[in-house]
Amino acid sequence: MTQPTPIRRVPGDRPRLLDLFCCQGGAAKGYDDAGFDVTGVDIAPQPRYPYAFVQADAVAYVLEHGAEFDFIHASPPCQHDSDCQRIQGREHPDLIAPTRAALEMTGRPWVMENVGGAVPKLRGPVMLCGQMFHLANYRHRFFETGGGFTLTQPGHPAHLVPQAKMGRPVPPGHYGQFVGNFSGVDLARKVLEVPWMNRDGIRECIPPAYTQFIGRTFLTTRAATGLGVAA
Repeated sequence: MTQPTPIRRVPGDRPRLLDLFCCQGGAAKGYDDAGFDVTGVDIAPQPRYPYAFVQADAVAYVLEHGAEFDFIHASPPCQHDSDCQRIQGREHPDLIAPTRAALEMTGRPWVMENVGGAVPKLRGPVMLCGQMFHLANYRHRFFETGGGFTLTQPGHPAHLVPQAKMGRPVPPGHYGQFVGNFSGVDLARKVLEVPWMNRDGIRECIPPAYTQFIGRTFLTTRAATGLGVAA
């Protein structure tokens, strides 16, 4: 079923991006900034998602519609491999393998993102960090690629600024972690460049700068090779 949300239409021929497990749209914002027409899919309603949105099971949706898009991004839930969830003893489904299998069946280029705890299950992931994009944050995220699309690992600047403890207020001269039931939502919105999000979205989001980099890399490859041009 489709959930009504504001749909941002941009004139011109923009490649189509499918954003699976989209949550509140951190990844989507970066792809929009890179030049994509974005459609998000999530099993839960996402009233804060700022682009076209379909409420559906992401794996089922990509199997049915993935080939209609030029590029696919997937962020299967990270809680199964999250440190804070393991500490609290909570059980969550592991959707990395089924998501990969569905992505591979589309025949489209794709990227799949997750947290550090999932790295043993990811194939040759590239790590992105806020320091690579001049954000006052670290937030490592790992990206597996497929369908003919590849990423080169950027250089990783040293972590010279101390981090506040997980979930704690951010002291002067520190970076926040912005996970769990953290304080400082306004600061997190500014640092991660996600002003429309609430705490629930922020603690799981990909900073848009990361996917803007990925999207621009894909578009450069596409221009040179024709990769991912949908019929």
